[in-house]
Amino acid sequence: MVKKCLISVCLFCFLTTVCVAQQPTVIQMRDSAKTLLQHGDYYNATQLLEFALQHAPGNLEVLKDLSFASYLHKDFSRAIETGKQAVESPDADPQAYQILGLSYKELLLYKECGKLYKSGLKKFPTSGVLYNEYAELLAMDSNLEEAIIQWEKGIKEDPEYSSNYYNALMYYANAEQWVRVLLYGELFVNRESYTTRTEAVKTQVITAYKKLYNGGYIRLLLNNKSISAFEKAVLEVMENSISMAQNGITPENMGQIRRRFLIEWRQQKANSYPFHLFDHEEYLVTQNLFDAYNQWLFGEIMNPVTFHAWEMDHPKEVSGFKAFQQNRVFKIPTGQYYFSK
Repeated sequence: MVKKCLISVCLFCFLTTVCVAQQPTVIQMRDSAKTLLQHGDYYNATQLLEFALQHAPGNLEVLKDLSFASYLHKDFSRAIETGKQAVESPDADPQAYQILGLSYKELLLYKECGKLYKSGLKKFPTSGVLYNEYAELLAMDSNLEEAIIQWEKGIKEDPEYSSNYYNALMYYANAEQWVRVLLYGELFVNRESYTTRTEAVKTQVITAYKKLYNGGYIRLLLNNKSISAFEKAVLEVMENSISMAQNGITPENMGQIRRRFLIEWRQQKANSYPFHLFDHEEYLVTQNLFDAYNQWLFGEIMNPVTFHAWEMDHPKEVSGFKAFQQNRVFKIPTGQYYFSK
């Protein structure tokens, strides 16, 4: 309590000093509040944002900041109050719905939260963020069958938003639908190359390859009427390289298998199904970066010792691939969603 009072006095002194010198702008107050939030000082952040809101009533960005700060401060009634004002603003954006949803979820107000997301998606039907938030709510309420529908919609409508891929592929891993794990996983790691989720996704991609190249599993899937025509096309091309995987799945033979896949896909399927991931891989081949890419994707997870030895022996490829990743953004175009049955 003493600490809070001392900090509040400091905040008051700061505002007084700024006001004497010049009237602080809303932007300055928001920036100061963000700094306080970064340091875990939720109380004074909310106080500063309340002050900002007095100077700019109805300001959408302040309302969103205050709702989020109140959520972190566990003042959920204030978070919901300001969050509602934000989504009712004529300038409301998907983030306003996302922030308000946090407090509804925290209080387990699933019905209200569901209505919120449906309203948001009606206004923003191509928002990957809102599809993902709605799907996560459904999953929290043990409605996974409806959740995966929303994650798929998010992938279709907003293919660059990565969280829909992450959640969908984890769902499909549990359901052992390995083609989508393989494809969604690789799309995800190209969008989120170095986050806390990347390693887990790489592991699932490796598992998917091992499962698919195990015996007659691909042929079994090809006879499955529940998968999409695009997935069948992928499996048909993959089936041609089963013999190359007889000695097991390693980063080295995955490079050979995947090169063959790209050649045959270009010859047989690319005109029917233009797919940016495969175009991306083909480009890496032309730039002599495909081996480094496959080592990055498979090597460290499968055998860290061998991976680091490969890096030591191929410094040019390693540095070239890292430079490529740093200077090129992997963008997924719309109109390449082929997963409807």
